[in-house]
Amino acid sequence: MRALLQRVSQASVTVEGQIVGEIGYGLLILLGVGQRDSEQQVKTLVDKIVQLRIFGDDEGKMNRSLLDIHGEVLVVSQFTLHASTRRGRRPSFTDAAPPSLADPLYEYFKDVMKQYGVKVASGIFGATMSVELRNEGPVTIWLDTEEGEQ
Repeated sequence: MRALLQRVSQASVTVEGQIVGEIGYGLLILLGVGQRDSEQQVKTLVDKIVQLRIFGDDEGKMNRSLLDIHGEVLVVSQFTLHASTRRGRRPSFTDAAPPSLADPLYEYFKDVMKQYGVKVASGIFGATMSVELRNEGPVTIWLDTEEGEQ
């Protein structure tokens, strides 16, 4: 499972001209589910994300977590995080999970995040979406359960 975290002061996702999810201060999470992912990876990844100290304290040091700041999250499904560009010029997405696996794990990710008391907004799985954000810092963090980042 892969997640690209962006610390934001605001973010929103629009589908067919309508805003379907928006947040204030917190994290935009682009989430890519892989072929071998399971609920265990979701739990591990969410636990890491909510406790990751990437928000500034009173001295401006990254010492606060999403939970510490009572931040919000906007979760957007992003199968292209599993793109392979090793061969040729056209990305391959064979490592991305099929919708029958990815969608339930995407929903489970949001549910586990809510169990921590985090306000969760999201895009629509499988839809063509426009994502707007104001990245703060900028701070962008890559997490990949396959690479032992957890």
